[in-house]
Amino acid sequence: MSATSTASESWFTFDKQDMMVFILVMSLTGLQNAVTEILPEFTLGPLELGVGEFVFIPIVLVLLFRTYWAALAVPVGEIVFGEILLGEFDGLGAMEGLLLIPICYYFAAKLLQDPENTTQLAIVVFLAEGLEEFFAMFIDIGKVYVGVEELEAVPGLPESILVLEAVDLVTQMVITGIVFGVVPALYLYPKLHGKVEPLLGMEPYEGERGASMWRGFSAKAFLAMLVAVPLAFVAEAASEVGGAVNVVWEPAFLETYGQTFIAVPIAVAAVVAAVVWYRATRRASE
Repeated sequence: MSATSTASESWFTFDKQDMMVFILVMSLTGLQNAVTEILPEFTLGPLELGVGEFVFIPIVLVLLFRTYWAALAVPVGEIVFGEILLGEFDGLGAMEGLLLIPICYYFAAKLLQDPENTTQLAIVVFLAEGLEEFFAMFIDIGKVYVGVEELEAVPGLPESILVLEAVDLVTQMVITGIVFGVVPALYLYPKLHGKVEPLLGMEPYEGERGASMWRGFSAKAFLAMLVAVPLAFVAEAASEVGGAVNVVWEPAFLETYGQTFIAVPIAVAAVVAAVVWYRATRRASE
């Protein structure tokens, strides 16, 4: 088996192992995204409380493989299985996640320098979700202030958008970031580390015992985040305004066929993940 090091600093080297990793992460992320679509949400005043996603699944996979392609597969999975197959795709609207999620996850994943350090692991998982949520909040507030989205006002709160977005950020970080992020990741990552990567033809990241997280700080990834945020804002603003060059796919299958149609992306994602896993394990055993 020819192993590819997960510690490679090249972002865009793409080989057969990267393709298998990309498809596996894409399908598993799409699967969890489709499942969370059927989970109920609760309304508390102007806030909607619910599970945004089982974020521990994509972030653990990105931590295992530590490549930009693995991180890019996260939003692609959400787009393919959570939007296109449900008939709810807005090209410009999807650009926010496509730009922000990979770079936030990749930047955070590189900070994990000691895979056996649970404190580092918890910080990295929380940071990955926190960066993405913070930038998304910044973009939502910006859309209101530039006038492409209406202000959702609450009586007695003149700065409603700031309050609502701040409270939403906190609730999402508690529910998605901690309950469905840090806590399960602390259990799942040690169980999978060193066992999954060889099946995909990649060397497990060993790191260094006691190494500081600062060793993994990537100025290139940090700069890429700073560039991605305004680009994501422009794409979101253009999507809200309409009339721009855009690719839209909106047959609205859920409205046409009912909630049972959610079984389609769930089944497709599960089959794709199973096929990739079967081929990986078969190849590893040869």
